[in-house]
Amino acid sequence: MKVTPEQDARIAKMSFAKTYPYYLKKVVTKGRTEAELHQVIEWLTGFNTKKLEALIAENASFETFFNKATLNPNATLIKGLICGYRVEEIEFPLTRQVRYLDKIIDELAKGKSMDKILRKP
Repeated sequence: MKVTPEQDARIAKMSFAKTYPYYLKKVVTKGRTEAELHQVIEWLTGFNTKKLEALIAENASFETFFNKATLNPNATLIKGLICGYRVEEIEFPLTRQVRYLDKIIDELAKGKSMDKILRKP
């Protein structure tokens, strides 16, 4: 499946703040915690809880969210399918970054160990 420029533009404008509650519900429903969610988000983006709360309060789009992030160098180790797309094959950087986030949150919800989610050797 190939991501279209229209999909990329739509994802860029989506609100991280409006998506965050769905991420939280997904992981908590599966027995994980908000602290674990914040841990995986911080690993990927460098945002601590205070910065994350500020981005949510300002209703940051995914474009703003990832423009302010310092992406973990090991993020390229995130591979696999998410939403029908192979993460490592997504060409548009912002869409790939959003799918990295989706993938690690999905792994958290599925009960994967933190060492594996955070790509620790």
